[in-house]
Parts: sequence; C-alpha cells; structure tokens
Amino acid sequence: MIDETLLSILVCPADRGPLLLVEKPDGALLYNPRLRRAYRIEDGIPVLLVDEGTAVSDDEHVRLMARANPAAPQ
Repeated sequence: MIDETLLSILVCPADRGPLLLVEKPDGALLYNPRLRRAYRIEDGIPVLLVDEGTAVSDDEHVRLMARANPAAPQ
C-alpha cells in the first residue's frame, strides 16, 4: 500500500520520529510505538495530523507490534 521509500521519509506529526506500517484485516495504518498513537490511511493517503491520531491501549499496542512491518524503522 505504501512504498518503502515513502515510508522511510514519513514521520509522526507529534514527535517527528519514524512510523511503523501495520497491516490489519480492516486496512493498514501507521503507528508510533513511542507515543502509542495510530494514524489511519485513507485511499492510500496517510492522515498525519496530530488531532487525527488515536491513542492505543496496552493490549492493542502488543497486537500492532506483532503485525508491524519488520522492514520499517524502529
């Protein structure tokens, strides 16, 4: 869905750190494990707005990390 080159330059709008691409059955999202914030991808376009990010619970964090793209920066 998101090209590796694009993924390598995308950063979290809150802390400017790298994001992980997470493939889920209901679609992909970008995840910041440091802040535990998830950002949706709509029609192939990442929605990287601080106000649009969603908080992730401890249980969801574990699930997202298990699904995270291993080639993505950590």
